[in-house]
Amino acid sequence: MDFTVIDAALVGKLLLLLLVGLGPKIALVPFLEKTHAFDTETKARIGRQMVLVAVVTALILFATGALLMRLLHITGGAVAVAGGIILALIAIKMASGPTEKPHEETGLPVDPEKIAVFPLAVPYLLNPVGITVVIIASGEVVSIASAILVIGLILIVAALDYVVFTNIDALAKRMKPASLIVSEVVFGILLTAVAVQLVVSGLGGLGIITPTAAH
Repeated sequence: MDFTVIDAALVGKLLLLLLVGLGPKIALVPFLEKTHAFDTETKARIGRQMVLVAVVTALILFATGALLMRLLHITGGAVAVAGGIILALIAIKMASGPTEKPHEETGLPVDPEKIAVFPLAVPYLLNPVGITVVIIASGEVVSIASAILVIGLILIVAALDYVVFTNIDALAKRMKPASLIVSEVVFGILLTAVAVQLVVSGLGGLGIITPTAAH
């Protein structure tokens, strides 16, 4: 990402990446599966906490990402490769479709506070794409304006997440299970492609390969 010139192309690219990396789509099905036994108010409370944890984590990573990379002697390319690998694991699971009963009971009590943090906030809401984008952006911002842009877009996506996950019951009534499964598989395939692109870009950034420009 080139922050030397802030234009519509940069804003659009960054917003799209954050919608994938911090938006509601990847976390939607896991949220429905993990919270199906709770009442509406508890689901809304889990949604609020999930969004809060994910956004605070993203902002902390943005504030400290560049320092962490310097301290750990890692580059943006290495972060992209790592993010791509983890994303591929999640995406392949999504693309494979449901392999177990989504509402299978384990007989163990579920702590709403814990599931809101893990796995719902991280790695589903703030997923590997979001973590990678935020850390790389932290190392590449060149001005206060570019930092404000990143923070502003994070908060915009967070507002969308808040609306979705605090009104999940109303939205769920409009969702057809079959359509949800199909969209999950399709999105999983697209995310697998994103994961591959992250790895390729990361390897290019490390100088291991020379990526071919897309036409």
